Amino acid sequence: MTCTRLFTGAALAACIGLALPAAHAQSDFPSKPITLVVPHSAGGTSDILARTVAAEAAKTLGQTIVVENKGGANGTIAAKQVASAAPDGYTLLLATASTHGINPSLYPRLSYDAAKDFTPVTLLATVPNVLVVGPNVKAASVGDLIAYVREQGGRANMGSAGAGTPGHLAGEMFKSAEKLHFAHVPYKGGSPAITDLIGGQIDFMFTTIPGVLPHVKAGTLRALAVTSPDRSDAMPDVPTMAESGLPGFQAVSWHGIVAPAGTPDAVVARLNQALSGALAAPAVRQRLMEEGARASGLSGARFGEFIASEMASWAKAVKDSGATAN
Repeated sequence: MTCTRLFTGAALAACIGLALPAAHAQSDFPSKPITLVVPHSAGGTSDILARTVAAEAAKTLGQTIVVENKGGANGTIAAKQVASAAPDGYTLLLATASTHGINPSLYPRLSYDAAKDFTPVTLLATVPNVLVVGPNVKAASVGDLIAYVREQGGRANMGSAGAGTPGHLAGEMFKSAEKLHFAHVPYKGGSPAITDLIGGQIDFMFTTIPGVLPHVKAGTLRALAVTSPDRSDAMPDVPTMAESGLPGFQAVSWHGIVAPAGTPDAVVARLNQALSGALAAPAVRQRLMEEGARASGLSGARFGEFIASEMASWAKAVKDSGATAN
């Protein structure tokens, strides 16, 4: 039975009854706790950012936002879970440069469609990577590092948190831009790579700021440049890659909120309002800055455009690297 024909009596009442619950559910959103699935383990930048913003947004929404960590497979497990969830706004994903920028090109048979399976809600923050060198590399600038790599004749090596991660692909962009030759050493996470960088087992790496900031301050690692268009508030004295002689070089990690495709516009708007308000809170902005992140708050439509541009940008890096995943 449809409501496109004329009905009388009980039939008309039945049609009205079908429409009212959905409209009522949207106007009362949220009426129960919301789950935010984070595609990484607890304790990292993604997790800290998600919990910080969620706690503040929950005050506006009047409901708890429960953070659920589901790491593995470069974020594909978490993304698939949310893509398959009911489109009612109660299950959200912390989308990242991996889940919605890199993975569409990295995985030949990706278990979700990053463009079609989600409704963008808002871009929370961007996080630049930083190029750091270990104590065995006597480089004080990006130019010095380029000279060092060339002197090594292919013997230099770069570590990363894993094949296909933003840090790995930033390195591939660097290699391509300067026509360099060096080996890539993938690790199972950023921490072991940083440990080996300090120990001199690898020469340099691109990684997120929080993991190396204490070591840079202590003098055990040297930061040469950040990969964002502007300098980072967490490292204001460190130049950008563009300032270091690589114009247009940009490889920024980011975090945003997406919902399953088909989530009602009213629900998306309500979530965007609460999350944008949370990002404006001074305490939240301060915490994000400590993590090397810069608050954003893009609307859903503009976030969708941002995701599309990121897919195109990372696709070239993936192609140049030859990286692939199953």
